[in-house]
Amino acid sequence: MVNRCVKFAVVDYPGALQSAIHGFQELFSLGNQLCQEHKLGRQFSVDVCQIDKIVQMIQEDRNPAESSYKAIILPPSIGSIFCSSPDPRLKDWLVRHHSSGAIICSVCAGAFILASSGLLCRRVATTHWELASKFSQKFPEVITDCEKILINDGDIITAGGLMAWVDLGLELVAQFAGLNVMHKLSRLMIVDSGLREQRYYQSFSPKLDHGDKGIIKVQHYLQTHFSKSVTVKALSDLCCLSERTFLRRFEKSTGLKPIKYLQKLRVQKACDLLETTDLAFGTISEKVGYEDISALRKVFVKTIGLTPRDFKKRFVNENHKA
Repeated sequence: MVNRCVKFAVVDYPGALQSAIHGFQELFSLGNQLCQEHKLGRQFSVDVCQIDKIVQMIQEDRNPAESSYKAIILPPSIGSIFCSSPDPRLKDWLVRHHSSGAIICSVCAGAFILASSGLLCRRVATTHWELASKFSQKFPEVITDCEKILINDGDIITAGGLMAWVDLGLELVAQFAGLNVMHKLSRLMIVDSGLREQRYYQSFSPKLDHGDKGIIKVQHYLQTHFSKSVTVKALSDLCCLSERTFLRRFEKSTGLKPIKYLQKLRVQKACDLLETTDLAFGTISEKVGYEDISALRKVFVKTIGLTPRDFKKRFVNENHKA
């Protein structure tokens, strides 16, 4: 049987996470073994392309169709300056391959490179939840949904966290070799291929580097008085502002309205208590400022995407009961 080659390119840009680059190679190699076992006539091939190789291809005026890449992957990065200001030649290369039919994919901070190419304009995309605010500010034309670990929008696929390269790899295997091979591969790797969301894993980290000292004072107050009943008037008085000015400055500085901010803070405190104590959820509800347990449960599920019981099963011990 003649194997049909499915070629992928992984861009090894400055600061790219090397474990992810090697991980993609190994994941697709395992996929090849399963394809052979099932006589599917598919073989994955991975080119690791550093910037100088991409520049060489551009200088040679190589037609993207000659590369036959089915997908190009921008892997994750930890604190890469390159992601914030990628090489224009790389962006042009991505656009050319996209116009020739390649699926362009990103993981975590790789979404910044993808968005800077213009390919995400008016498209839904995800990135690491900690980068969501910075990403949205830099690319307001992109519809950012960081609750999702992976968004497959057909010709564009984006994945969220640092380890979401595994989710992306499995998605590509499913797309080009079928769900059966993908499920077998996930079991072989002992990876959960079931429905997950990035919000299961995110924690609320208030933005405190915005420079508005009055709003920082309010944030510090809420951090220690989250369980108390608060009003907009009381918070605005705390920083000597009118309610209207306070609301405008608070949302501008934190990205959230005060009520939403307080909800997220209380849910985070509830998560902390679920993970570190054996307290009943009713007790936790009182400790974080909710007299009505059902009200907190509703906000908890909306924010985290899991019930308190399921959260504790996933992150603490399935024998504990929330």
